[in-house]
Amino acid sequence: MYQLNLGELSLDDFMQQYWQKKPLLIKQGFKQFQDPLSADELAGLALEDDVESRLVQCTDGNWQLETGPFEDFARFGDKDWTILVQAVDHWHPPAAALIEPFRFIPNWRIDDLMVSFSTPGGGVGPHLDQYDVFIIQGEGKRHWRVGMPDPSLKSICPHPRLLQVTPFTACIDVIMEPGDILYIPPGCPHDGISIENSLNYSVGFRAPAQKDLLTGLTDYLIDNDFVGKRFSDVNRTLTPAIGAISEQDLDQVQQLLMQLVSDRAQLPLWFGQYITQAKHELDQQEPDPHYEAAEIAEYLEEGSVLGRIGGLRCSYYQATSDSDIQLFINGNRIVLPAEEYDTACLLCDSNRIDQQQCLHFIAREERLLLITDLINQGLWYFEE
Repeated sequence: MYQLNLGELSLDDFMQQYWQKKPLLIKQGFKQFQDPLSADELAGLALEDDVESRLVQCTDGNWQLETGPFEDFARFGDKDWTILVQAVDHWHPPAAALIEPFRFIPNWRIDDLMVSFSTPGGGVGPHLDQYDVFIIQGEGKRHWRVGMPDPSLKSICPHPRLLQVTPFTACIDVIMEPGDILYIPPGCPHDGISIENSLNYSVGFRAPAQKDLLTGLTDYLIDNDFVGKRFSDVNRTLTPAIGAISEQDLDQVQQLLMQLVSDRAQLPLWFGQYITQAKHELDQQEPDPHYEAAEIAEYLEEGSVLGRIGGLRCSYYQATSDSDIQLFINGNRIVLPAEEYDTACLLCDSNRIDQQQCLHFIAREERLLLITDLINQGLWYFEE
């Protein structure tokens, strides 16, 4: 298991001084770092149809981008290219362990683990992201430059699918070595160029935009046949300007929309389902044939351990200590009674349920049926 080392900083210090405020270089953030996967293993993932990957190459100032799956990499030569593989935590459990030290941020904010391999000179050019990211240096060395947000920066498009920014002033300029970690807040321009063959691991965070939130809410309302209130103008007065939309009309429309998004009864139900939906394919394999509850109980009594598939998003919401718990798993909602708080925590707070914790699920029939269903969906599995 990886352990985050912030030096003299505490996690509270980090959150108050750096989180979404300014970038930070954490030298030897992971001491004696060992790569959880090799460059060859990463290349193997990029050959798979279900895995999202892309390769960026720059030759004599000419930028190219290709998307996977790839057949081989020999044609790209031995320098000036980078391959990036998304959601490696979905497919490679040892690599997924890199996310765990960053779970001082709520589950719903954590996105995925992106892993890149770069040859000497490889990179994706100076750019900025609209989300937080921790970049962990694996094998090899890479030169990183990071700047503060700068509204004077302009976007440039050296390739139709590659967005970069104009040159920026760096506040961090460093050659990163294995175990070093770079925290970059949203809007901070950054550029990494590999000095030698190197691996980088990026723990990214979700930052939904207003447009995406509204689109997701609309989908939820449609799926649940939610009509809500209608426009009403009982106090309308006579007007000669029949072609005009008045400020009063707009006020009422705005109020109608605000009432909709302010509904705290519907808001957590929609948001929990929306934010736990997987953005990338999951390594979900349902057992065949499905287990019966009695079989699951027997295995758990015998000391089995349950693992959760990589990238599965789980969260819960409870308005008060005596209200029902809304459990959200992979975009689905399950209602638990208030006294099942420990059940929600076991499912959401850890990727692994040990032997002692597994006994919790055979203490009540409802818990046993729940864990049986989750195992049969291929979301939890018996560890070897």
